[in-house]
Amino acid sequence: MGVVKKKQIQPGIARWRFVLVAALLCLLALALILHLARLQVLPAAERGYQFLQDQGRARTIRTEEIAAYRGSIVDRNGELLAVSTPVHSLWANPKLLREAGEGALQRLAHALDLKPTKLTARLQRYRDREFMYLRRHLAPEQAERVLTLDVAGVFSRKEYRRFYPAGEMVAQLVGFTDIDDRGQEGLELAYDDWLSGQSGAQQVVKDLKGRTVQDLSIQREARPGRDLRLSIDMRLQYLAYRELKRAVAKNGASSGFMVILDTQSGDVLAMANQPSFNPNNRKGVKATAMRNRALIDQFEPGSTVKPLTVLAALESGRYKPQTQIDTNPGYIRVPGKTLVDPINYGKLDLTGVITKSSQVGITKIALDLEPNGLRELFYRLGLGAAVGSGFPGETPGILPSRNRWHPIERANFAFGYGLTVNGVQLAQAYSVLANAGIKRPVSLVLSTDTTTAEPERVIAAPLAEQVSAMLETVIGSRGTGRLAAVEGYRVAGKTGTVHKVGSSGYADNRYRSVFAGFIPADNPRLAAVVVIDDPSQAKYYGGEVAAPVFGSVMTGAMHLLQVPPERVEPAERQLTAQLSERGTKS
Repeated sequence: MGVVKKKQIQPGIARWRFVLVAALLCLLALALILHLARLQVLPAAERGYQFLQDQGRARTIRTEEIAAYRGSIVDRNGELLAVSTPVHSLWANPKLLREAGEGALQRLAHALDLKPTKLTARLQRYRDREFMYLRRHLAPEQAERVLTLDVAGVFSRKEYRRFYPAGEMVAQLVGFTDIDDRGQEGLELAYDDWLSGQSGAQQVVKDLKGRTVQDLSIQREARPGRDLRLSIDMRLQYLAYRELKRAVAKNGASSGFMVILDTQSGDVLAMANQPSFNPNNRKGVKATAMRNRALIDQFEPGSTVKPLTVLAALESGRYKPQTQIDTNPGYIRVPGKTLVDPINYGKLDLTGVITKSSQVGITKIALDLEPNGLRELFYRLGLGAAVGSGFPGETPGILPSRNRWHPIERANFAFGYGLTVNGVQLAQAYSVLANAGIKRPVSLVLSTDTTTAEPERVIAAPLAEQVSAMLETVIGSRGTGRLAAVEGYRVAGKTGTVHKVGSSGYADNRYRSVFAGFIPADNPRLAAVVVIDDPSQAKYYGGEVAAPVFGSVMTGAMHLLQVPPERVEPAERQLTAQLSERGTKS
């Protein structure tokens, strides 16, 4: 018989066990759903979805600054004097950059034209920081060449760099900004708040390597700075700069400046300085070259204030233009000093005193005038008070006030010693004479603001006109300023040759050559002052050194401004033929 196999009976899973396992699985899934809901849906849950979103934003969303464009500076005709151009600055996260490896550092240093050891040393100094500049103000194509290396931790940010198209011609006036585009000197500093824009801000998403992957939103729009329009006319500025530079070099002078005012508005049309500098590349520039001498330097004006002393004499009522002053025997003794004329001029009327620039004549007038009255007249004309240009470092000069004036102090004061002025003040005083006694506020900025200070009358018109007529004789064939003549135009002005102060008082062989005047004398348009400091060649008189600069500049200025020439009389033709001759002493 065959063997009968028994059928194996496999026990089934108990139903209650199946239900239990299924229930546990469902509960686990429900718990997971509840946990996810607590993290991502329920707002009030601790460390819920709001917490996670905040943490995610903190790790990926950054707020970046949007650089603001600095306003441009232009001349009165809109010619650019200062403008900001977009550039790129490269920066790095030192931690990420160190992790990039030695090879990446080598490539980066080569692209930045740096020694690898120098880059490594800089990374060591900034090891505890998250920001480090690699190179500032690169052209976009230069920055792109570095970024294409794709070195971890290297980034770029857009900035602006200041550029000065006019270069050294207006360097001291316009000034310059620092690497962060903040005004440091000149009008860039004075009007920094006006020119500076307001930076904006935007939110961006960045990856773990710090690269921007998405722009989210603009939080604050960048507001560009406002443009600044100066009163300067670059055509006249170029003339003044060219002739001043030529005169300083020709006479071996240490420095010089020229100021030109519009007599009808008070605007400064030109303000040139020597020596100068290139504001686009200031490497190795000396501080003395950055000084705007026309407003910052103060100097004794010398004989250029003699006409103002004569004006005070006329204003006193005791003198007329034809009043005779006896200058015999060619010198006068004042307690403490003997004052001498080059020759004995004998008897001179007031016009002759100005024409010959007689020390003796002016001294006699000064000793007859009340000294504080003379000082008050100087002050009315603008000496001893800031002109209100707003230029940083502008000096008000020194106008002494005394209860008792010694005779020598009165004499010195009357012919331009013992007081100091700046170039713009002296030009403003001559502008008052040119305007028949009207004093106009001086401005470096072309303004349409109707609240600008109003002109004021400070001198009676007939007196100012009388002195102006006297100043015309200085440019004549017998005057000290004939090299300031301009063919076809009447010129009024005065020369000055001032002894400079040395370590032991006034130096016998160091001078400052000065000329102040206006043109055309019958209908003035421009007033100007030229100062050449410390000429070292054979010539040093104001009529020889400073007056020719005035003549050359004004010849071009009259053509540029299209001021029609007058009908030239034969005597005037003879005068213009003498322009190349040597001037007489002042």
